[in-house]
Amino acid sequence: MRMDTKHLQEAGLPVTDLGPVVAEERHPLLFATVSGAHLYGFPSKDSDVDLRGVHLLPAEDLVGLREPEETRSRMWDRDGVEMDLVTHDLRKFVRLMLKPNGYVLEQLLSPLVVHTSETHAELVELAPGVVTRNHAHHYRGFATTQWRLFGRTGELKPLLYTFRALLTGIHLMRSGEVRAHL
Repeated sequence: MRMDTKHLQEAGLPVTDLGPVVAEERHPLLFATVSGAHLYGFPSKDSDVDLRGVHLLPAEDLVGLREPEETRSRMWDRDGVEMDLVTHDLRKFVRLMLKPNGYVLEQLLSPLVVHTSETHAELVELAPGVVTRNHAHHYRGFATTQWRLFGRTGELKPLLYTFRALLTGIHLMRSGEVRAHL
């Protein structure tokens, strides 16, 4: 499936640079979306591009006595832009979806889609069924952490993250809809 270039361009992302990222992965990606400041609506000139997604491990990696590498992370610089890609194996991602983890839902439902698949669409359909009132604890906890950081540093970014977390959590509890860009 194709990437959503319209939303990526509106977010000021280097669309042409993101496609090859998917092709460079050693395990097939089921989806990759943009998270972080670009998703939240307040990127700065020095913001990195946070890519999040799901990869599919081969069956031989999942069966055996060794724990599989369920989470892959890599950082690099592409044309002067810092890129950060974190993906989870599908099995781990589904476990995280079943917990009150707002980040996972934000990644899944991000409108800034770099790569998608039929499995991604199926996961998106399942998302409303995993939202519980416990997601409020996730957002309140993150907001509290960011508020404390703001109190120590006085920097703008933790204050923006505090408000974003509170608004996202409130909106989710009132509407059942995950909207990270408020």
